[in-house]
Parts: sequence; structure tokens; C-alpha cells
Amino acid sequence: MRIRLIAVGTKMPKWIQEGFADYTKRLPKDFSLELVEIPMAPRGKNADIAKAIRKEGDAMLDAISANEKVIAMEVLGKEWSTEQLADQAQEWRMEGSNLCLLIGGPDGLDPRCTAKADKCWSLSKLTLPHPIVRVILAEQIYRAWTLMNNHPYHR
Repeated sequence: MRIRLIAVGTKMPKWIQEGFADYTKRLPKDFSLELVEIPMAPRGKNADIAKAIRKEGDAMLDAISANEKVIAMEVLGKEWSTEQLADQAQEWRMEGSNLCLLIGGPDGLDPRCTAKADKCWSLSKLTLPHPIVRVILAEQIYRAWTLMNNHPYHR
């Protein structure tokens, strides 16, 4: 199973890059996690935010492969426990599905991306900084994998 995290933003702090990389290298090749970064559309003082979101949405939609299940990270999405994530990942794995997780920019996801999603998932009702979401997702995907494989990481 291949999981791709498609996220808006390309210049992340080193500690975010290192945190994400730490969890991805722990995962086996048959349950891999990779990052696809989408450049953030310009946002100036008088920027058209709707146009910026549309531009980011175009790039995200272009990056989604035809054979992927699409999960939109949305604050209004369903919250899953780690155990529910592991169960869902096991189901996708049994179906032979690859997965694509979408993280929008500072103004959220283009509604077309949300509409394309098979599911909407919320990590929390809290507003989380987009860079940190990458690390949290990587850790939770690793944790779900450990649950699926009876690894002692999840206690």
C-alpha cells in the first residue's frame, strides 16, 4: 500500500522535515508514506484568496492518481481514533487501495478537493499549523501500522 500526503506548502522548517522523515523511514516499503508538496499560491495584501485556493486545488487535483482513495483533511471531517485509523488502513490494504491524503493551505482546501474525497478526516477541532499536521499524520500512520502488526510502539 502506498500512501501519498499531498500538502500545500514547500518551505518547511528543518525540524518538520526531520520529524516527517523520521516516521516515513520506519515504515516498510509495502506500507510507504511519501510527501508531495504543492506550491502555495501567492497571497499578498490585496490577494484574491478564492483564486489562490482554486490554483492550489488545480495542482492538488492534478497530483491525485486515478487508483487512489482520497482522504481530505478537514476540520469538519470525522475524527478517528488511532485504532479506527488502523482498522481503516487494514481495510484499504485488503482492497489493494493506495491512499492520498490532502492538506490544504492556510485558507483550507478547494471545495473541489473535498468533493473528490472518499472521506473527510479531522485530526482535531483545534486549528493546527499546517506544517505540524504533516508530522502528526506521519506519526499516526506509523502508529496505525504498528497496531496492524502487533508492534509494541502503541501501548
